[in-house]
Amino acid sequence: MLNIQNPDSLAVANEALVEGGETVEKTLSVWDLLTSGGIGGQIIIIILALLLFVAIYLYIERTMALKEASKIDKGFMNQIRDHITNRRFDSAKLLCQHTNSPVSRLVEKGISRIGKPLEDINTAIENAGKLEIYNLEKNVSILATISGAGPMIGFLGTVVGMIIVFFEIEKGGGQIQIDLLAGGIYTAMTTTVVGLIVGVFAYIGYNHLVVKTDKIVNQMEATAVEFLDLLNDPV
Repeated sequence: MLNIQNPDSLAVANEALVEGGETVEKTLSVWDLLTSGGIGGQIIIIILALLLFVAIYLYIERTMALKEASKIDKGFMNQIRDHITNRRFDSAKLLCQHTNSPVSRLVEKGISRIGKPLEDINTAIENAGKLEIYNLEKNVSILATISGAGPMIGFLGTVVGMIIVFFEIEKGGGQIQIDLLAGGIYTAMTTTVVGLIVGVFAYIGYNHLVVKTDKIVNQMEATAVEFLDLLNDPV
């Protein structure tokens, strides 16, 4: 004989059945997962979403800017050499202005100092190079900040969520319902997952931009050396 001591437990068990005795498979969409963390979890998710949007925007903007900055005609320095050799300094400056790249601006700065001691020309090029590097690295540090802040903010959301879970356990007199406890825990962990996603994307994007910036800086240094050698021996 079946002895049912707790009718409520039978009702809960019957909720897992449909007509024909088939079990209902519980599913959880990404949207439900993101929005089921209560007001605290939702605020953390919104903050992380904003950080992700900023990271994506900065990455795309900087990638396009660096791509544009790396464009330069392979025959640029040959034309500069020809103009300087024939003392057509105005033509050389006009060529630099039309090229519009960090390399051309360095060369233009050097051309504008022709006639002064070589050390002064070198100093002018170095100062112009520092300004160009600053422009190339603009806002890239924000990506580095997001790559570190994202996971920490996500972990903060998890800690807050776990505190709420244990508060609910204490409020219930220490009686633990496994389904409610598990649901609260995976909801709390959601913020950590989202934070890690934001952090990983920002970290990869930051390092990619650093590599592209270093290539342009090396190109600038090589061009500066070539230009100074040209002034030493223009023939």
